[in-house]
Amino acid sequence: MTITYHDSNNRMSQATVHNGTVYLAGQVPDDTGADMRGQTEQVLAKIDRQLAAVGSSKEHLLSALVWVTDMSEFGAMNDAWDAWVVPGRPPARAATEAKLARPEFKVEIMVTAAIPEA
Repeated sequence: MTITYHDSNNRMSQATVHNGTVYLAGQVPDDTGADMRGQTEQVLAKIDRQLAAVGSSKEHLLSALVWVTDMSEFGAMNDAWDAWVVPGRPPARAATEAKLARPEFKVEIMVTAAIPEA
């Protein structure tokens, strides 16, 4: 059994790979001055980069967990998500309202994806 850890520090790894599956840490925006859609787009771009770094992509998503700080902005998050997700390949997904690690964060997203065989 092999487990690999990517982009790690003392506390966590941004990605962990085991048995052909990549588990990403929750991703948050870098520019917290952006609105909900802008923050969500940033997070989704980070997910794209993290998945590519381990040989996967959004085409292989299995599941997603989405946290938003205000459900009144849920539609704006979904607008960004819907423009990003691969048509016909939406992952299993749960979304909830939550208090995030920093008050400036409006959204955090965590995904699990398969890594296609080479």
